[in-house]
Amino acid sequence: MVFMSVTRLRVRSLRYLVPFIWRTLHTARQAEQAEGFLGGKLLREARNAFWTVTAWESEAAMLAYRNAGEHRDVMPKLLDWCDEASVVHWQQDGAELPNWLEAHRRISAEGRLSKVRHPSPDQEAKRIPAPHPGIIQRPLKPALTRAATIDGTTH
Repeated sequence: MVFMSVTRLRVRSLRYLVPFIWRTLHTARQAEQAEGFLGGKLLREARNAFWTVTAWESEAAMLAYRNAGEHRDVMPKLLDWCDEASVVHWQQDGAELPNWLEAHRRISAEGRLSKVRHPSPDQEAKRIPAPHPGIIQRPLKPALTRAATIDGTTH
């Protein structure tokens, strides 16, 4: 079974946008290099909301990524940088990533809100606005699939 993770964070002020994006790029690179990472995608949409969808070999692989390096270091900052935060996890047979509307359905029906110090009215009302794909999307690929191959072996 594949362990799926969807997150949604909304940056509450333009003051935090540049450091948030910078750290997002670093945590995305960390995920791509992480043991057990199968693939993912990022979405930046209107109102500075950011979505991630990632697929992992196991929950343990995702937790090892989450609790290490850049991701571990930035998590405490999100309490102040964000006014909306939510997450959902589930297991499925294959590593096919859900589309953004399915990610929203899952996070709305099965997800949980994460703590933020300055919650928006939507966060307080436990509403997760639907994504509006198209602003900026980026696929995430495991480092091994990007590596050059020589004589049929990955290096």
